[in-house]
Amino acid sequence: MKSKITSLSKNAEFKSLLSGKKISNKYSSIYFKRLSGKSSNRLNISFVAKKKLGNAVIRNKIKRRLRNIINEAVKKISLNFNYSYLVIAKTTMLNNKYTIIKETLLTDFKRIK
Repeated sequence: MKSKITSLSKNAEFKSLLSGKKISNKYSSIYFKRLSGKSSNRLNISFVAKKKLGNAVIRNKIKRRLRNIINEAVKKISLNFNYSYLVIAKTTMLNNKYTIIKETLLTDFKRIK
């Protein structure tokens, strides 16, 4: 069963998440915080790939990879649906294998409780 993933839409939501807690690794930075008014039945997560990473094709490829990793993470580990997440990709994500990126992100999401 595929879980419902909703993304953040308002600028104020992004700004408030950036003031929340942060976990960083070699491939991405994960900001998380409880946002009022967000449904706890759905996973509130957004992915950001900055323009300096490359052209639109490369940025969309990174976001597709991240979305796929999160869909697998929902099945394997218990993510906290009370939090809203913001995942910002780093340049090292371009040159590394999918499985390595997936393992590091899964360990980071396990650390969030």
